[in-house]
Amino acid sequence: MKSQNLIIPSLMIAMVLSTTSCKTPQNIEKTTGAVEISVPFSDSKYKTDKDYFRAKNIGKSIDLATSKKIALQNAKSELAGNIQSIMKAVTDQYTNSSKVDDKENFENKFEELSRDVVNQTLSDVRIMDEKIFKETDGKYSYWVAIETSKQSILEGVTAKVSKNEKLQLDYDKKKFEEVFNSEMEKMSKEQ
Repeated sequence: MKSQNLIIPSLMIAMVLSTTSCKTPQNIEKTTGAVEISVPFSDSKYKTDKDYFRAKNIGKSIDLATSKKIALQNAKSELAGNIQSIMKAVTDQYTNSSKVDDKENFENKFEELSRDVVNQTLSDVRIMDEKIFKETDGKYSYWVAIETSKQSILEGVTAKVSKNEKLQLDYDKKKFEEVFNSEMEKMSKEQ
């Protein structure tokens, strides 16, 4: 009889604790005033993967055309930063694993070359998706998701290297692609 008397209050306490500790977004909103915000293009299909560099960003302006320009510029800047980051990692790994005669000179020339390739590639990005919102203050919020293929970067590098005799001597296309693919794989797993 005593054990039954202890079980019922224990179950009631457990039920009260479980219902008060599990706060739903609505409960959080009521207690703290915080509102959950959904960010467009957060799905995995909008993230960099092993085949594509991707970026998303927003532009806000009273003029719709200006908000589009701002969003595209912001997204391209983010995309360029991601590509430059990968190119730097690939160049460092490639020169460390290859027999490059003048590593420092090779790295400098290759960084210069990669900047040219990135600039060329940014003029050839594809808009994956876009969303436009009219804000309560009358401004437009334009969200854009863009992408460029890994292949276009590799082709750009190969084309630029073929025009530079010194880089051609130390460039092994197959080995470079292996390092590049490995870095793309790593980046896609981090996202």
